Amino acid sequence: MYNPQPSRLSQFKRPRILIVGCGDVGLRVVRQMRPRCRLMALTSQPERVASLRAQGVLPLVGNLDDAASLSRLAGLAPYVVHLAPPPSTGGTDLRTAHLLQALARRGGVRSLVYGSTTGVYGDAQGARFDETRPLNPTTPRARRRVDAESRVRWFGRQHLGTRTAILRIPGIYAADREGGHPRDRVAKGTPVLVPQDDVYTNHIHADDLARIVVAALWRGKPGRVLHASDTTEMRMGDYFDWVADHHGLPRPPRITLAEARQSMTVMQLSFWSESRRLINTRLKTDLRLDLRYPTVQDGLRQA
Repeated sequence: MYNPQPSRLSQFKRPRILIVGCGDVGLRVVRQMRPRCRLMALTSQPERVASLRAQGVLPLVGNLDDAASLSRLAGLAPYVVHLAPPPSTGGTDLRTAHLLQALARRGGVRSLVYGSTTGVYGDAQGARFDETRPLNPTTPRARRRVDAESRVRWFGRQHLGTRTAILRIPGIYAADREGGHPRDRVAKGTPVLVPQDDVYTNHIHADDLARIVVAALWRGKPGRVLHASDTTEMRMGDYFDWVADHHGLPRPPRITLAEARQSMTVMQLSFWSESRRLINTRLKTDLRLDLRYPTVQDGLRQA
């Protein structure tokens, strides 16, 4: 009797993907990969179980703040997408630590993609740079992201056969993303900075980000960092002026950075006081990916 070899059988099995942090971008990743993959998602909210199932995802209830609740993740999936934010306090990311500890128990992770932030660079005073720039986090949130990145890199070095990719993500937008359309901000009359205080900002369309995540999962080079950013180079005020003009709305009022410090939160000020222009060449060379929305104007015109 003919007995097919395991290798012959395995080619008919759909790869198992675990998504940690399955919010808006995670669900866009889901839509990119189904039905070619078996998709699982960790959620700390039992009320999301039904909606995740409706998206074709197997929900796993667990909490990154509770290491004991993650035991079932060990050996569950060889491909992992980690998009969960760090804790809101402290100088380390224990959530990432707990996740990696669970994944390490049985090994078998072939590829892990972590979604970080461009805030790890701090203020670059408008400089244009690639992923080799030294890190200079200036906020507790950014320092927790640096901690998470180092843990992910260490995980990749310690586990033979595991590829890790770190995506440094700027501002995410999309017309169908809650709070993601800049027109809504302009309509509220939210101010922007005067030209002498204004900063360069960076953007990525949520659908392009999902495509970047999927490409990095399959084609990312081991231990590689990539800017998950489009090629837009605009100061924040000019960006919102363009949005206002495009939608026939009044341009937003301008205030000084000193005035902004009197009313903005620490997180808001971090966006208003950090200026940088990201080079994203690795998206094309490493991932062989062309963005559908190479500039924020392209994405908003399509919307």
